Amino acid sequence: MSNTTSKFFSPLQKTINEALQGTAYVQNENSEKKTTKHAFIETYGCQMNFSDTEIIASILSDLGYGFTQQEQEADLVLINTCSIRENAEQKVWNRLKHLKYLKKQKPSLMVGIVGCMAERLRYKLLDEEQLVDLVVGPDAYRSLPTLLQEVESGQRAVNVLLSREETYADIAPLRYHSNGVSAFISIMRGCNNMCSFCVVPFTRGRERSRDWQSIVKEAKELVELGYREVTLLGQNVDSYYYEGCTFADLLEKVALVDSRLRVRFSTSHPKDITDRVLEVMAGYENICKFIHLPVQSGSTRILELMNRGYTREWYLDKIERIRYYLPNCGLSTDIIAGFCSETEEEHQQTLSLMEIVRFDSAFMFCYSERPGTLAARKFRDDVPETVKKRRLSEIIDLQNQHSRESNFRDIGKVFTVLVEGDSKRSSADYCGRNDQNKMVVFPKQGTSFKSGDYVKVKITAASSATLLGQLQS
Repeated sequence: MSNTTSKFFSPLQKTINEALQGTAYVQNENSEKKTTKHAFIETYGCQMNFSDTEIIASILSDLGYGFTQQEQEADLVLINTCSIRENAEQKVWNRLKHLKYLKKQKPSLMVGIVGCMAERLRYKLLDEEQLVDLVVGPDAYRSLPTLLQEVESGQRAVNVLLSREETYADIAPLRYHSNGVSAFISIMRGCNNMCSFCVVPFTRGRERSRDWQSIVKEAKELVELGYREVTLLGQNVDSYYYEGCTFADLLEKVALVDSRLRVRFSTSHPKDITDRVLEVMAGYENICKFIHLPVQSGSTRILELMNRGYTREWYLDKIERIRYYLPNCGLSTDIIAGFCSETEEEHQQTLSLMEIVRFDSAFMFCYSERPGTLAARKFRDDVPETVKKRRLSEIIDLQNQHSRESNFRDIGKVFTVLVEGDSKRSSADYCGRNDQNKMVVFPKQGTSFKSGDYVKVKITAASSATLLGQLQS
């Protein structure tokens, strides 16, 4: 679940406060009332966390909170956390030490941890370290009003109960996207796959799907507000199922909302994505031809230890099916270097699979043991850190080569690009993404397009990360 990149990055990080500056977003009925309290929210991790932040912001808005860009001005600071890797958690611990200093200067400041770390480390956060006032798990955001009242009365408050039913389907997210063009729609929560390296089933609970009617309704409302792209989110979207509606059915229903609305989704699981999903993708022009399909390893033995539910050969067959239905489909993946007992030969199998598939982009990481997972309980993290880092470097170098080659193959092609706004590097250029989720930068050339417009762009140059082009008349 990610905006994919060909380079190694630490977990995504953005504050809702920065994004709200000068943005268009969905307002709740009560958001026009005068605010007397201010919140500062910082988000780490995957797209699902960013989607959750929009739910949290909506609840806080109904409580009368506004949002500040400066944590020093805040009455409430919330950090929406990720537990997928040790590095992500360490960043949060460092932030909390800074906030502890800030709280000494402003004793009335309320500090809270929400998200996956909240569920996993509630006792340490509240009792051992005593760094926070509030701990709220991913399924307990509705309890924020009551919990904040407890904190205001001088108590510490916690709710990390997992739910088999909560989907937040009836809460209108407070959109924080700076371009007002793209939006997330959460279609399901939790995960049933129990991959041995992953904490998600323990921090987000069992899988449950949101009713398709509310998803379609949300997509229609977004179109009316001027949005031109939605990403359907789930830990494993291919497992979506609600009263006879499969993910392929849902994908089609959302595509039919409006032909101007681009539809993306994340994340697919290799063992679950069906030919029917591929058929629907091929049948609708506004469904983007891009699939994020995490492989994790090119070794069947390692995949079995990871409890991924497929073999190397199964994965490669699935890639062939995708290319049969969608010859020009963009492909990205996740790869873990140095999983428990991985040999040099198995590392080479991962590199060889990358050579066969030639992904357009990838998220690539060293294996990080997560407490409580099956791998932590059953296997020994026995690959030396130096070996992990060397293998990761080789994976990154190969992927950068493939990304560069993929982008150079696009030179001379003409793509439909959804304008997102000005390029980050120059206000003389626009930027936007094509169907295959590649970033395209092109000069304005005296035009006055706005965010949400579709334009034709001919690619004239490329790097490993970006396509450069010229507007076509």
